[in-house]
Amino acid sequence: MDVTSFSSLPTLGGPHPQRGVGVVAPFDFALDRELWRWVPDEISLHLTRTPYVPVEVSLDLARLVSEHETLAEAVRALTAAEPEVLAYACTSGSFVGGRAGERAMCEAMSREGAVASVTTSGALLEALEELDARRIALVTPYTWSVTQALEEYLAEAGVAVVGRAYLGLTRHIWKVPYRDVADMARRAVRDPVDALFISCTNLPTYDVIPQLEAELRMPVISANQVTMWSALRKLGTRAVGPYQALIDAGARPGTDEFGTLRPGAAEFGTLGALPAPAYEGPPVPPPSAPATPAVPPVAASAPAGDGLADPPGGPVGPAEPPGPAGPTTEGGWT
Repeated sequence: MDVTSFSSLPTLGGPHPQRGVGVVAPFDFALDRELWRWVPDEISLHLTRTPYVPVEVSLDLARLVSEHETLAEAVRALTAAEPEVLAYACTSGSFVGGRAGERAMCEAMSREGAVASVTTSGALLEALEELDARRIALVTPYTWSVTQALEEYLAEAGVAVVGRAYLGLTRHIWKVPYRDVADMARRAVRDPVDALFISCTNLPTYDVIPQLEAELRMPVISANQVTMWSALRKLGTRAVGPYQALIDAGARPGTDEFGTLRPGAAEFGTLGALPAPAYEGPPVPPPSAPATPAVPPVAASAPAGDGLADPPGGPVGPAEPPGPAGPTTEGGWT
């Protein structure tokens, strides 16, 4: 081939200028690709991770991966790429210190990187305010202690959690399939709520969000979604998330598109057919049956000396109602 023939071609332009978001994630974060799905073409993500520590997912780990010295080191690693905004992508790491701790984390990152900063838990409160959601249902992969700490953080911001489901996991959270996320969502939404939040940046959610919004007829937000949504708002641009109520205002309650499945959703196929709204009011009691004359109970007593005795504490009374869904020894939930 005569390479001189290329001399007549117009001069190539580009690449197009890129704007950067620096992302600090915990060492075990495994969903880089999911973050990119919310990002428009003109934005680049620059990710770094906190140093490895031999601790499973817990409140102790949340404190370790959110220490200010750790954040400063991570931000310094990102500054060479000149990001215009910094995002700390970890829910538990940003709520473990309460609202004051979350604000201090943002200040520490901005001080080191000289740009605006967001955290997942701070972005969560922004998103709930955007959606005017004050009563929510909650889904987490965490143990009860970590889930409870998240509820306390939300309560501090005036947000009530009225239903929850959690998996009780301490590792390999990124391996949870969409079907399990959807099942937890259905169990969490038992009473009327303004929105559903799916916590943990290591829990896959991108494709399940529009499916659950169509089924549950309410906004559904997730940790990775709110993180990218908030960071990109700082840049004056929008996240990419068709048929997701937080990102697509036309898909919010009261609009024609709300509750509409995205094209090709039938191929997803794992969430089942769309049912009626999750809450339809209290059940209507069936018609009462004709009264049956009461039959006096027949007294029955054990013969003396049969060796039978009541259990310690007296006779067994009626069973207490079951508590909230919780983990099992296999890492599932009941």
